[in-house]
Amino acid sequence: MEKREMLAHIEQIIEEAKAAVLATVDEKGLPRMRWMTPAILRGREGAIFAVASRRSAKVKHLSAKPNGQWIFQSPALDRVAVVDCKVNIVDNPSIRSEVLEVVGSRLRAFWKMYEQERDLLVLETIIERAQYYLPMKGVKESVSFT
Repeated sequence: MEKREMLAHIEQIIEEAKAAVLATVDEKGLPRMRWMTPAILRGREGAIFAVASRRSAKVKHLSAKPNGQWIFQSPALDRVAVVDCKVNIVDNPSIRSEVLEVVGSRLRAFWKMYEQERDLLVLETIIERAQYYLPMKGVKESVSFT
């Protein structure tokens, strides 16, 4: 499988599921997982984006240790993608607007906690390696992006 095909599979799962889990490591080295609302932006191949509050534990974890892992799963549970990544914390109004244009309508619960758009930072996750599974068929494909 090539990178573009892997990205297409990931994007399809994101479109269907609208949410994924992002795992990071806290200051004690313990894994921390959180449901996020990811997006793939046109023209920014090889990256997955999400927003987080600048006051969130996720931003604190990533500031210290910028490694992460996404897990994407289709609603039918028949396709899974796992992505190892480096995460850049981006404080740029233009990119924030671009990401919010894609995911803003899916952030109902998020807006109840963080009402100010200016409090949001963008998590730009750069894909290093991705795995795609079809569990019912016993298929596993891996692609390195580095």
